[in-house]
Amino acid sequence: MNKSVSYHEQMDIKNTIRLREILKTMPPFCKDYFRAIEPTTSTKTRISYAYDIRLFFRYLLSENPAFKNYTMQDLKVTLLDQLDVVDIEEYQEYLKVYESSDNELHINKERGLKRKMSALRSFYLYFYKRQLITQNPTLLINMPKLHDKAIVRLDQDETAALLEYMEHCGNELTGQKKRYYEKTKLRDIAIVTLLLGTGIRVSECVGLDILDVDFKNNGIRIIRKGGNEMVVYFGTEVEQALRDYLDERKNAVALSGHEQALFLSTQHKRIGIQAVENMVKKYTAGIIATKKITPHKLRSTYGTALYQRTGDIYLVAEVLGHKDVNTTRKHYAAMSDEKRRMAARVVKLRES
Repeated sequence: MNKSVSYHEQMDIKNTIRLREILKTMPPFCKDYFRAIEPTTSTKTRISYAYDIRLFFRYLLSENPAFKNYTMQDLKVTLLDQLDVVDIEEYQEYLKVYESSDNELHINKERGLKRKMSALRSFYLYFYKRQLITQNPTLLINMPKLHDKAIVRLDQDETAALLEYMEHCGNELTGQKKRYYEKTKLRDIAIVTLLLGTGIRVSECVGLDILDVDFKNNGIRIIRKGGNEMVVYFGTEVEQALRDYLDERKNAVALSGHEQALFLSTQHKRIGIQAVENMVKKYTAGIIATKKITPHKLRSTYGTALYQRTGDIYLVAEVLGHKDVNTTRKHYAAMSDEKRRMAARVVKLRES
């Protein structure tokens, strides 16, 4: 890949090629839908929609008797008019537990169900608006209800313990494990400190280039979901962790096409999302046994801390890159544990 092409442009190119390959395995008329939504969606979103909609057609071919003698190429847009509410409800029921073509078992809970049904509803709506079909049964289906989940995050003492552990756990290691730890220590500390100190997404973190870091203003330039560019500012602890890592990074020899990447893997390529997830899991598993910590939980830790200190839900939404402040309010404006404990203390059943 050309060095002048940014990481995000590279991903868009790869996703575009991948989407074209997926569309070859779907009914031909699907191309019209994906061409229409291109201006308002990211390539990653379109790929997600393609997988979900292809699953719907695979279900029809394998489970619906009316289409047992059809192939993907036989399916026309008019088939959407042949399906009624019961057909869509049966598909939604199927999505809860099903086997893929390679006999792998898939289980969708409420969020997975809602995402897949939302993709199908969007698909139907496109052809209905263009009067290529006369009915839209997806509008008559009850969408799965999403239940709020408690925010899993690190407490302040757990955050301190994690960083302390990352700085000194090498003392307990020997041999190859110790050598690997020493080789990746500054990088790992910089990544975790950055996630905890800015609340950026792990996808935004791995997409950073060296030139995206601005120490003059203590900010990083990131590309948010949807492609919007934003500068996120960081404090002195993040600054020090990044400076320590970059001093070491100067001596690293990156593979062609990865020279500008801020965070490198041990294979001298831009580090991937899965690698960061595994790294966070490795460091947190030993010291925070009661919580399953992921990079997204580090983002929640930052969001919660920022809201508790400022009480400004709009600031939290802006810094986290939420398009809708209600998303932020839903997660961070609930009463804190401290307030609930206070409520238990102030109500007296008997006067002393």
